[in-house]
Amino acid sequence: MLSNQRSKFSLPSSGTYLNGAYMSPLLKSVEKAGLKGMLRKRNPFSIAPTDFFTETEKLRQEYARLINVKQSNRIVIIPSVSYGIATVAKNLKLSAGDNVIVAAEQFPSNYYSWSELIQERGAELKVVSSIHGAGRGKIWNERILESINSKTRLVALGHVHWADGTKFQLTEIRKRIKEVGAQLVIDGTQSVGALPFDVQKIQPDALICAGYKWLMGPYSIGLAYYGEYFDQGKPLEENWINRKDSENFAALVNYQNDYQPSALRYEVGEHSNFISVPMMLAAIQQINQWKPAMFRRIAKKFRRRRWLN
Repeated sequence: MLSNQRSKFSLPSSGTYLNGAYMSPLLKSVEKAGLKGMLRKRNPFSIAPTDFFTETEKLRQEYARLINVKQSNRIVIIPSVSYGIATVAKNLKLSAGDNVIVAAEQFPSNYYSWSELIQERGAELKVVSSIHGAGRGKIWNERILESINSKTRLVALGHVHWADGTKFQLTEIRKRIKEVGAQLVIDGTQSVGALPFDVQKIQPDALICAGYKWLMGPYSIGLAYYGEYFDQGKPLEENWINRKDSENFAALVNYQNDYQPSALRYEVGEHSNFISVPMMLAAIQQINQWKPAMFRRIAKKFRRRRWLN
């Protein structure tokens, strides 16, 4: 069982903070990493060209470990969920008569891109709702499965619904999606870090997460996983660091048509942020030490004692 971790935070001793679904507090280690990064930028002669790549790669590797991804170059640094979702929307093969499925009242960042896209392409947006009362989660999952058909090109969900906590049965949904040849995109912001998420088991085509909730990081940085479907896609922006051989500063004006391998083409410009990246790295290192499965066991213990609904 995980022991009391209050000493790792600078929260006041007069209360207990539980609302990571709104925004997590910063760990002392994360705060320290951010201050160190600020001081480092104060004297930029200490920042070498290799530093634009080394810490971001450490972050990708640490996050890949958290969500069970074998190739760290499938992990990219993004500024927000909306950025990651818009990247998917730009590269989705969608035609008139096709449909995109979302859950009712899911977070706007995982809705607006699909609303715009279906209007552009003449497709349909299927918004799947549930009932109020007993059996809500079970019925909601059943309705999502029933809504998937041969015209479905994408199902975009949270792992956990941001408003009421419904957990979507992604393994079963993924199985149905494969049968029709569609794509599965998950906004994991409300679960990844607090609940185990296994990319090898669930096999999403994209997993998009903001960093400031259960990943325990700062605001305005997130992480995304993109599968093979997106390997030849187009990024939202054409920045220098996502191009092939960008590590060679002396040759940057030898312009490259090719991108960095796998999903790295999708990283936001200036993703080598020397303040937020080390903060995010410190946060995920701590989560990997804690292990999300431990949080789930604690939550079950609380429910048995009726401390949680």
